[in-house]
Amino acid sequence: MLRAALADGTANRQCVFEVFTRRLPSWRRYGVFAGAGRLIDLLSGFRFTDDDLRFLSQQNIIDEATRAFLANYQFRGTITGLAEGETYFPGTPLLTVRGTFAEAVILETLALSVLNFDSAIAAAASRMTSAAGDRPCLDMGARRTHEQSAVAAARAAFIAGFAGTSNLAAGANYGISTIGTAAHAFTLLHDSEDEAFTSQVNMFGAGTTLLVDTYDVPTAIERAVEIAGPDLGAVRLDSGDLALMARQVRDQLDALGAHRTKIVVTSDLDEYAIAALAAAPVDSYGVGTRLVTGSGAPTCSMVYKLVAREGSDGLMEPVEKASTAKTSVGGLKRVARQYDGDHVAISDLVVGGDHAAVTAWKPADNQRQLHVDYVVDGKPVTEQLGTAALHAAQLHHEKSRAELPATALRLSSGEPALPVIFTALP
Repeated sequence: MLRAALADGTANRQCVFEVFTRRLPSWRRYGVFAGAGRLIDLLSGFRFTDDDLRFLSQQNIIDEATRAFLANYQFRGTITGLAEGETYFPGTPLLTVRGTFAEAVILETLALSVLNFDSAIAAAASRMTSAAGDRPCLDMGARRTHEQSAVAAARAAFIAGFAGTSNLAAGANYGISTIGTAAHAFTLLHDSEDEAFTSQVNMFGAGTTLLVDTYDVPTAIERAVEIAGPDLGAVRLDSGDLALMARQVRDQLDALGAHRTKIVVTSDLDEYAIAALAAAPVDSYGVGTRLVTGSGAPTCSMVYKLVAREGSDGLMEPVEKASTAKTSVGGLKRVARQYDGDHVAISDLVVGGDHAAVTAWKPADNQRQLHVDYVVDGKPVTEQLGTAALHAAQLHHEKSRAELPATALRLSSGEPALPVIFTALP
């Protein structure tokens, strides 16, 4: 597309691209927008090396004009979108990219690969933290996905309320609290469970977390408390009937005087398993496979569509698809959330129509504008990057989810929690 547009003279037309999704998984009432900060960080280094250009030329993918453009590529346009952590619904413009066709079209795969993955993980994580209530959820999924995806997943899960991650690279890159426990291999390494527990307590102190289901759980609990004392930090359960076992372990810990020792459960947890453990004396949840694979929805089906372009008269005009079941709504848009008198969200309003009028539109008193700036005239908005922005995104998600109607938190299948209403300005 870029090569042909450069040749026919349309490459420099100003354009508006929009990222949105047409549907949510049937069992989810809302989505969670995540990955924008990571996308903008990647954009700053999005360049074509000499080796890249050599390969593209050898494969006859580009000609000399395209090679010259890519050799000097730098996005100089503007990107706006939902704040990270924002809840969203089908049809809502999630990200808007404005620039020349040549600048913007080349970003499609980068934008969609980041946003689809991160938002899928954040949506799954949000349902898990909602089901967990005040009990922390911990990311332990690094061994269940691609090594780079694991780091991105930890970031997305943190936005949706996860308290920590076992992924040390995520801790180093994003300042997320890191956590970990010993594996069964550590117990099996030693000549006895006592020796394994003693080694771990000697190294890390009584506040460590001991894995107690390698052999016999009641025996392990008894020995763990005897070795670490009543101030043992926590025990981890990784198999069996977790609800029943947690009750038995709690009773045994209390009987041994270890009232403050916490119980961590792992073992293929998802939002449904977490909800089923609500009445069990569990203190935190370690979640792996189901988190990093989106708990049944590993993508958000987001698309990147051209919705407006500069006409031959120099004015911006809307364009849209009419394909069966894959339509798009043309034109630049603004997005606002509308509230009732109790500040409960009732709908999302998407404002379109005349380009100049949409650009100047402001929300009413009972509305909150949802888009924020990420890149302005090619310069990243620094407030959207770094550790502080990530922590702000987590707080934003907590507030955004809290303002949804109670039906949004149901784990059963159903319609999206909020309708999306389109209105056109004259």
